[in-house]
Amino acid sequence: MWQESKTDVESGTSEPLYPMMLEAPELRWAFIRKIYSIVAVQLILTAVVSAFVVSYRPVSTFLTTTNAGLCVYILIILTPFVVLWPLRFFYQRHPVNFILLGVFTLALSFSIGLTCAYTSGKVILEAVILTAVVVVSLTLYTFWAVRRGQDFNFLGPFLFASLIALILFGFIQIFFPLGGIAEMIYGCLASVIFCGYIVYDTDNIIKRNTYDEYIWASVSLYLDIIDLFLALLKIFKLVNRE
Repeated sequence: MWQESKTDVESGTSEPLYPMMLEAPELRWAFIRKIYSIVAVQLILTAVVSAFVVSYRPVSTFLTTTNAGLCVYILIILTPFVVLWPLRFFYQRHPVNFILLGVFTLALSFSIGLTCAYTSGKVILEAVILTAVVVVSLTLYTFWAVRRGQDFNFLGPFLFASLIALILFGFIQIFFPLGGIAEMIYGCLASVIFCGYIVYDTDNIIKRNTYDEYIWASVSLYLDIIDLFLALLKIFKLVNRE
């Protein structure tokens, strides 16, 4: 058993990643690096695809103004949800898991690009910068807190209940629009909830996810970051509209 102690350089042992660690920290660090490498590739792909959709206007025009394009648009939106189902069963089977993950990321990237297509570059840049700062800050804080024995597992039920309420709020907004103030409240609540999910999922990556769950852990963290970005994008769009 690994006890909480300082690194012993002479003996070559490593400092535990968190108190009372039951595994060699080198294995957990390798697992963490693998997840963050996958998420980094996903974010880079999202940025490239989104930038292409935003800069190349014929794509967004075709998808939003023609009947065939609207059908493709709906297919793109539904694809991430559809792909998650087979990914649930093949997340341990290489290379099928990475192929499904690539399709999931690519489809979601197109959706994000279409969301940004009719948004000013200033608003997009503001949302990207703030998202990056928040994600890095929360990640560093979570690693720091976990090393000192903090456990964020208690956030799970509260975040799940908040997410359900947020989804219901979103449906109400679709069928019964409540105006700009309600949209601003929705964006702020979504930002807070997904900040909580970043901390919660990072805590799970550090302590609870098993080594064969790297695909699901990557998907969870990637979605947290994307959802935070979209929530901040909504807020900045409303602020710049006023």
